[in-house]
Amino acid sequence: MKFKRDMSMTEGVIWKQLLMFAVPLLVGNLFQQLYNTVDSIVVGNYVGKEALAAVGSSDNAINTIIGFFSGMATGAGVVISQYYGAREEKELSHAVQTTIAMTGVMAVLFTILGVLMVNPLLRLMQVPEDVVPESGKYLRIYFAGVAGLMFYNMGAGILRAVGDSRRPLYFLIFSTITNIILDLVFVVWFHWGVAGVGYATILAQFLSAILVLWTLTKEKAIYRIVWKEVRLHGDMIRKIMRIGFPAAFQMAIVSFSNVFVQAYINHFGSACMAGWSSYGKIDKFAMLPIQSVSLSVTTFVGQNLGAGNLARAKKGSNVALLMCVIVAILTATPIAVFAPPLVKMFNQDPDVVEYGTLFLRMMMPFLPSICLNQVYAGSLRGAGDTRAPMVIMMSCFIFFRQIYLFIISRVANSITWVALGYPFGWALCSICLFLYYRFAKWEKHRVVVS
Repeated sequence: MKFKRDMSMTEGVIWKQLLMFAVPLLVGNLFQQLYNTVDSIVVGNYVGKEALAAVGSSDNAINTIIGFFSGMATGAGVVISQYYGAREEKELSHAVQTTIAMTGVMAVLFTILGVLMVNPLLRLMQVPEDVVPESGKYLRIYFAGVAGLMFYNMGAGILRAVGDSRRPLYFLIFSTITNIILDLVFVVWFHWGVAGVGYATILAQFLSAILVLWTLTKEKAIYRIVWKEVRLHGDMIRKIMRIGFPAAFQMAIVSFSNVFVQAYINHFGSACMAGWSSYGKIDKFAMLPIQSVSLSVTTFVGQNLGAGNLARAKKGSNVALLMCVIVAILTATPIAVFAPPLVKMFNQDPDVVEYGTLFLRMMMPFLPSICLNQVYAGSLRGAGDTRAPMVIMMSCFIFFRQIYLFIISRVANSITWVALGYPFGWALCSICLFLYYRFAKWEKHRVVVS
């Protein structure tokens, strides 16, 4: 069953396995951020501020859809990784075929729903009138081609679930380079504006989807796609939904709630908004190592619980947490020290630089606290327990944060106190997940024995 590109994490040196798995994920995430950044740079420099605003204002709507599907992909990945760890070949194959069939159904539904919801989403986000036409155009193109993104993510998730994080990275690098080239061709040469960026994105995503599906079809191992056997197996759907839906719901709602959080930032004016935007771009890069370790520990725990090795699964979580905290400190320190020049890369306005520097130096000391909630949530998801992370994260990142912002905005008219709603939410979430993690009964969530 084992193939040379996959990775069994049920034996060997734990920190090396986590590192070997996380590094390709980290590089891939860096390319993913570059993917998004280049879109903004191209339209911002070659089309205009309205086009840049149109692409930027679409982020929350897109992230809501992507977040939901990413959660479902997490569920499929956990099921596959546990069957892989348990060496149950028949069930593993059924899980893969079901995952592909489920992706096809969801691709059709998300395409139709996304296109139909463009106008209501734009009204809900209160997008300015001069930006609405371009935002609507970009969103319609993006949602019309969202199937490519979905099949790539799910196919890459299957490969990662069996320990192969390298080939998804190669496909992502190819997709990113393709997107950059098409951005320049469609926008600079053909002058298609925002539509050009949209078409470049969906074409690049479809090419990466074709690559990953072709790879899984040609694969010799048991986790290959056998198209004549692709169908929805009822028991697998239930297992994937049981694990994936809570994570999907949480990711989608958290992304959607950011629409309302942004309104509190907007109250302090355009310079503050620009500073917050600059902070957000830098913060996403700072989060990448943490997210990569979190994804690696999900696969690690899934495989080891599938193999019935609870002690090794928990030891892997502890090792991942230590790795995560170290890298967070090494990342946060230079960002805080060099905050002003980092912000200036996005905008030279003194007020923007002042706000961006304030946000970075305020948030970076809290970065290690994020490690706890990300690693513990990743570990619990790998164990098949996605409901508890969903409830805890939604309670802290949505309900607590919204209540805090509602109260603090009426008590203290200060951007500092408003911005602190984020790290306070991180810290509270880490405390709650730590307490739950300590007392959770992991064995009852193993899907391979359910």
